[in-house]
Amino acid sequence: MSVGAPSTDALAPVDLMQQLAEGGDQSLAALWRSRVELHGRDTYAGVRMSKFPEDLRTYEKLLWERAPRVVIEIGVQYGGSTLWLRDRLFDFQRYRSGAAPMVIALDIDLTEARRSFSDLPPEGTAGIELLEGDIRNDDLLAEIRAMVPSDTEVLVIEDAQHDATTTLAALRGLAPLVRAGGYYMVEDTCVDIEPLRVTQEWPRGCGLALEEWLAADALGRRFRRRADLQPYGLTCHPGGLVQRLADV
Repeated sequence: MSVGAPSTDALAPVDLMQQLAEGGDQSLAALWRSRVELHGRDTYAGVRMSKFPEDLRTYEKLLWERAPRVVIEIGVQYGGSTLWLRDRLFDFQRYRSGAAPMVIALDIDLTEARRSFSDLPPEGTAGIELLEGDIRNDDLLAEIRAMVPSDTEVLVIEDAQHDATTTLAALRGLAPLVRAGGYYMVEDTCVDIEPLRVTQEWPRGCGLALEEWLAADALGRRFRRRADLQPYGLTCHPGGLVQRLADV
């Protein structure tokens, strides 16, 4: 008998997020709460990074599939995910030709990220451009757009305030940079699903804002949700990944 890779023809990923949203399974709810707590204390390269490993795996596949020249990360916190994204881009670049990739990392307050990066050598932050400011500011949006070369593959990751106003401002300002076939992620849409809310101190509105934008905005109607690309059971961003459709 030969041993090879298992067949994936009949693979049907288990949708744990739907079970969690229904709120009936207490053991699954306990797993969710523990994972939320753990991911808030995790690190990458010694720098704090609040990401589920399942979500990182999704990003890794998107980075390989689309080979973005630019990743725009809105919401940097301590900077661990910024380093992770840059490292994945640089690692994948070894298999490709073309211009060096870049992460444009924005936060309303970069104090913690700058502190995290302060002890790194220059090559440790190569390919990272830090911007401080509010994504709702039109001048800042214009500055970001000016940093992106024309006809460039862009991945946008919005991990800002998780409220409707901020998410809509980011979508309206940055979604036009995403080319046909490219992706935009609104993170932490779990805040709008009641059984997933670990604390009432969490903000609300980012998931609802994305839903409104997809339904009512002219450009939003050119995007579709890609939950099928988040197949790893758990995610902080249920329904948050959208892909731009081909232009017609």
